Amino acid sequence: MADYSISFARSARKELERLPGDVVDRILGKIEALSKNPRPAGVIKLHGQSNLWRMRIGDYRVIYSIEDFVRTIDVSVIRHRRDVYRDL
Repeated sequence: MADYSISFARSARKELERLPGDVVDRILGKIEALSKNPRPAGVIKLHGQSNLWRMRIGDYRVIYSIEDFVRTIDVSVIRHRRDVYRDL
């Protein structure tokens, strides 16, 4: 079975660059693991959204979409838990 490719929205990449180094390492490790299993335990589909999933990583949340047909994952939001749902 082929792995999923992962892409980042420009805003998600900028949000990631502003975080401390140890947090970035933890988040990138979890995101890279999504290429093998895009729906691991603990990840939930967001209600009221067409194809958005949420992954918890400490105090941060990663919001992403999965396209099974083309085997891609698009990371759209990486934010602290207090701010993540404001603009969805």
